Amino acid sequence: MPELRTERLLLRRWRESDLEPWAAMNADPEVREHLGELLAREQSDAAVALMQAEFDERGFGWWALEAQETGEFIGRAGLDEVDEDMPFAGVDIGWRLMRSAWGHGYATEAALACLAFGFEALGLPEVVASTTVNNLRSQAVMRRIGMTRDPADDFEDLSVPKGPLRQCVLYRTHRGEAQGLHHAADTTPLSTIA
Repeated sequence: MPELRTERLLLRRWRESDLEPWAAMNADPEVREHLGELLAREQSDAAVALMQAEFDERGFGWWALEAQETGEFIGRAGLDEVDEDMPFAGVDIGWRLMRSAWGHGYATEAALACLAFGFEALGLPEVVASTTVNNLRSQAVMRRIGMTRDPADDFEDLSVPKGPLRQCVLYRTHRGEAQGLHHAADTTPLSTIA
């Protein structure tokens, strides 16, 4: 599993020490506001095992996110294959941070590193991102990393119960667009460690 470094972040393999703070995130109603039900510790641990297995199998997936200055686990970021039951296909980018890490630009910084990896290392032609229509914070990150939304692509996520989490928006960016944005971003160059 390659590791990615940005100016302030390390995107790395999951560690045993990540399980407790990850579980705490998944039990936080504010973190889960746009994601659905809170997860029990067993569900949270199983998610990490699955994320690691998928990364090893595909060569991309969800990295654990660490603040370099403190070594603290602050969330996850990465790329994932879109579920087959969605009305669109491709590779999806996403992030989830602990509340203490909100408002510092970490999601944008991590997302730019993930986009660079997707386009440069994996050769993806396009990356998509989706979230609930009310998740304005994530939509703001999507716009900051150069993604655009066509309202015609908005959709209902039929895998969730009827309610506020069902109506979703879809953003997209293409290789040429993101490369220009990445080089224009005022961050240190991306480095990959084998």
